Amino acid sequence: MEDIQEKQLHEEHSHEEHGHNHDHEDGKMPIVLYFVGFVLSLIALFLGGETNLLQNSFFLIGSISAGYHVIILEGIGETIENSKTQHKFTPNSHILMGIAAIGAFLIGSFWEGALLILIFSGSHFLEEYAEGRSKREITKLLEMNPTTARLIMSDGKTIIVNVNELKVGDQLQVLNGDQVPIDGVILSGSTSIDESSINGESMPKEKTQGDGVFGSTINGTGTFSMEVTKENKDTVFSKILQLVNQNQENQTKASSIIQKFEPKYVKFVLMTIPLVMVLAPILLDWTWSQGIYRGLVLLVAASPCALAAATVSVTLSATSNLAKRGVLSKGSAYLSQLAGIKAIAFDKTGTLTKGKPEVTDYHFADSVEDENIIDIVVALEKESNHPLASAILEKFEPKNQLAIAVENQIGNGLTGDHNGKTYRIGKPTSFEGVSGDYVRLNEEWSSEGKTVVYVAENEKIIGLIALMDIASENAKATIDYFKKHGVHTTLITGDSEMTGKAVGEQLGVDEVIANVMPEDKSNIINEQKENYGITAMVGDGVNDAPALVKADIGIAMGEGTDVAVDVSDLVLMKNDLSKLVKAHEISLKMNHVIWQNIIFSMTVVALLIVVSLIGLADIAISVVIHEGSTLVVILNGLRLLKIK
Repeated sequence: MEDIQEKQLHEEHSHEEHGHNHDHEDGKMPIVLYFVGFVLSLIALFLGGETNLLQNSFFLIGSISAGYHVIILEGIGETIENSKTQHKFTPNSHILMGIAAIGAFLIGSFWEGALLILIFSGSHFLEEYAEGRSKREITKLLEMNPTTARLIMSDGKTIIVNVNELKVGDQLQVLNGDQVPIDGVILSGSTSIDESSINGESMPKEKTQGDGVFGSTINGTGTFSMEVTKENKDTVFSKILQLVNQNQENQTKASSIIQKFEPKYVKFVLMTIPLVMVLAPILLDWTWSQGIYRGLVLLVAASPCALAAATVSVTLSATSNLAKRGVLSKGSAYLSQLAGIKAIAFDKTGTLTKGKPEVTDYHFADSVEDENIIDIVVALEKESNHPLASAILEKFEPKNQLAIAVENQIGNGLTGDHNGKTYRIGKPTSFEGVSGDYVRLNEEWSSEGKTVVYVAENEKIIGLIALMDIASENAKATIDYFKKHGVHTTLITGDSEMTGKAVGEQLGVDEVIANVMPEDKSNIINEQKENYGITAMVGDGVNDAPALVKADIGIAMGEGTDVAVDVSDLVLMKNDLSKLVKAHEISLKMNHVIWQNIIFSMTVVALLIVVSLIGLADIAISVVIHEGSTLVVILNGLRLLKIK
C-alpha cells in the first residue's frame, strides 16, 4: 500500500491536468517569484519622468519574475518538451500570452505587457488552488493509511511491527481508539468501529467475534484481537487507493477532445495574428502601430485557457463528491458515460436482493401449540449449517431450549424425536398425501419465488415456513428512478424463471432473464448494447465478471467479490443501491456543468475577438475579461463539491 501511496503522491506532483507538469515542483518558489514581480511592477508604476528607462526596466524584470513559472516553464518549456515528444510543433495556450507580452514590450507598452503577465499568472495560481481543492478531497484518503500493527506473539506478548510485514493468519491486538491496521476477522472482544473511510457510513458498526474488519477504519471504545485475512496489498483500502489513482489520471471524453484540440487551435492563432497585423493596415486603413497593437489584443482574446479548464474542476469535483459518499470510479470518463446510459442490467442475488434468505411467511395448524412447535423447530434447525436454517433461527425465538438428537437425511431434511413423537422439517416433495390449506399455501408462496419447507409430526403436516432472498432496502426506489429517466431495466439471474419473475414483478423491472449461466450474461449485455445503446451492468460475484467487463459501465457492489470489484468501472461501497442513484444524478449534473463551461468559454472568446477587431478593447481589458472567464469556469465546476 505504501508503494501505491508513494506512486499516487508522486503522480499528483508530476502530472497535472492540461499539461501543467511543473506545478509546485519548486515548492513555494513560483509564488515567491510572482510576488517579487508584482512588487517590482508596483514600484515601476509610481516611477516616471526622468526615470522612464528605470521604470521600463522594473516592468520588464517584474514581468520575467512573475511569469517565470507560467510563461517560461509552462508556455515555452512545455511547448519545446511536447514538440520533441510529438515530433512536431505542439504549443500550449500559455505561449500566446508570452508572445503578447513580448509584443507589448517591443512597441513600448511596458505597463500593459506587465499587467498581462501579472493578471494571467495570478489567475493561473488561483486556478491551481481551486483545482487543488477537489484533488485534496480525494487524496485525503491517503492520510488514513495505517502503517503499524500490534502483533501477538506465541507467548502472548505484543510487539509493534510494520503493516507490510503482516501475513495471512497473523493475530493482532487492536486497542480502543486505534486504527484497524489491516483486513481481518475478530477472534475475541467486541467494539464499535467507524467504517466511514470504507463505506461512507457515518454511524459506527457494532462488531464482535466472527465479524470482519477493514484496514484504515477507526476502532471505538473496545479492545479486540483479530486474525489477518488479507495481505496489505489486497485489502479493501488498498483497492480504494488504486481506484483513486486511476480516477485522478482518467479524463472525460470532452476533456480529452479539448486537450487534443488545444495545440491545433494555438497554431491557428499563431498563423492568423501575423496576417491580421500585416493585412489590416493595408485593407482597413489602420496604421502599422494600430495593426500590431490590435493583433496583440486579439492574441490575448483568442487564448483558449478557459476552454482548456472547462472540464478539469468539474470532473475532479464530481468524483471527489462521490468518493466521500462511498462511490469510487476508475475515471471520470465512466461517470460521464453513466449519465448517458440507455439500459441497465442487475444481477439478482446480493445486488437487488440482500443475498441471504429470510423467513417471509409461516403457518401452523390451530390444533398445535405454536410456542411448543417453535421450540422444536429451533432445536432441529440448530443442528444444521444450511442457510435456510440460519434464516429460521434468526426469525424464531424459542421459549424453552430443547435438546433434541437430530438426524440430517439428504432428501428428507431434519428429523428428531421429542416426547415420544418424531418431528421432521423437509421440502414439500419429500412428503406424501398432503392436502388442504398446506398445498394451497405452498403453491401460492412458491409462485412468489419463495422456498417452502413443511413441518411434520409423525409424518403429518402441522405447519409450513416460506423463505426468500428478499429485495434490498433501496432496490425498488432504484429501479423506479431509472425507469423514470427512460432507462431500460433488466434483471439477470441464474435462478429459476419463477423466482426471477417473482422478484422482477415485486421491483417493477422491465425485463427478467432467468436460468442464465455466467458465460451467457456477457452475451445478454452485448444484445442490450445493440438494442438500447450505452448499457451498464451491476453485479457482485465472480459469475458477473464477464458481463461487468462487456458492459459500457461495469458497476460492482463493494461487499462483493474482489474479482467483481477489480473488473468494474464504478464501485458502490456497502452494497447500497441508493449510491448508484446519487452517482447517476451527479453524473448528469457533471455533464451539464461541463457543457455550461464550454459554451460560456467559447462565447467569451468569440466576444473578445469581435470587440478586439473593432477596437473596443485594449490589452488590459482583454486580459481581465479573459482571465475572469477562466476563474468563472473553475468556480462553476467546484459547485459539484457541495451537491447534497
